[in-house]
Amino acid sequence: MNKTEDVRWPAGTRREFCVRACQAVSLAAVAPLVQGCAGGPSGPDLLPNIPTVNASLVGTTITMTIDASSPIAGVGNAALVQTSGGSLLVAHTAQNTFVAVSSGCTHQACTVSEYQNGVYECPCHGSQYSTSGAVMRGPAAAPLRSFATSFANNVLTISTV
Repeated sequence: MNKTEDVRWPAGTRREFCVRACQAVSLAAVAPLVQGCAGGPSGPDLLPNIPTVNASLVGTTITMTIDASSPIAGVGNAALVQTSGGSLLVAHTAQNTFVAVSSGCTHQACTVSEYQNGVYECPCHGSQYSTSGAVMRGPAAAPLRSFATSFANNVLTISTV
């Protein structure tokens, strides 16, 4: 070998090795930050998606008919209720009793769209809320806003003021 020749490592030049090593160290440093944004040790629990229902909004009042075909006809069920003014989460918590809360996660405003066994979950970072809107698991720190409801003659009325 001539003294003026470059010595090459099997994987390429020393410069290429240093670049790849720095990239690997950078990825290792970022991985815990990405995991820390998830809801649980391995991310959001990914509860089932909540059914979506359309409702009428007149002024500050939302109305919707709850009949046997409605996804929230049964106690324990919930739905994402969409109107021309936005969406709300509605849970049927007891006979003739419904609870309505805002659907925007208080962590980063993602739409809370998953539900199971009385627990709403945000699909973005795994925050969980009770049907009353209370935070059950972060990263969200603030509860969902609640709205007054009334139910008579199979019509659910929600006041958004």
